[in-house]
Amino acid sequence: MYSRRRFLSALGAGVATVALTRPARAQDEQASTDGSRKTMSGPMSGSAYQPVVRPAKPGAPPSMSIGQRDALEHQIHCQCGCTLDVFTCRTTDFTCPVSPSMHQDVVRLVVGGYTAVEILAAFRETYGERVLMSPTHEGFNWAAYVAPFVALGAAMVGVAALIHRWQDPKATGRDADPALGRTVNIAPPGSPADATPEELARLDAAIRDDSR
Repeated sequence: MYSRRRFLSALGAGVATVALTRPARAQDEQASTDGSRKTMSGPMSGSAYQPVVRPAKPGAPPSMSIGQRDALEHQIHCQCGCTLDVFTCRTTDFTCPVSPSMHQDVVRLVVGGYTAVEILAAFRETYGERVLMSPTHEGFNWAAYVAPFVALGAAMVGVAALIHRWQDPKATGRDADPALGRTVNIAPPGSPADATPEELARLDAAIRDDSR
């Protein structure tokens, strides 16, 4: 016979099981109604995958080896909503139905004789630029890729010019005084310090009279 404690423990475990399975069942029912599916990256729309189909080239052998094909899949972004490429997603997230389908498209195109450039172009035509892990360096994408480096170079040139101006005595109106080991201001022509010899003599005489 079960004791009261064992009965309550069994009853609690049953309630917990029902509570945990009910949300999962609700998610499955929702997935069947709105076409979404739960993956490691979150809910995914059933329309995320779009077939990339091209007719096989007559008599063309497979365009690459398995290793080269896997390397190509690293350049294709899985469309399930994650941030992974097709190869990484299909080998790590086994709840994702998109990456295996995209992988099969790559396999068919490779068997059909299409090169890596042609396969990437086919995926780009179907999904748009977002399907590429790295944007193509052409048109606006090329400008967006180069602009940060151009801005950085211009900033470095500006800073170098400013530092050179600060260090240039002529640009700052200063000159080096070898005797003092420092810089002194240079009075520009026409300033009050630009006196004639007669004026300097009178000034020297006045200073001597004051010092007596």
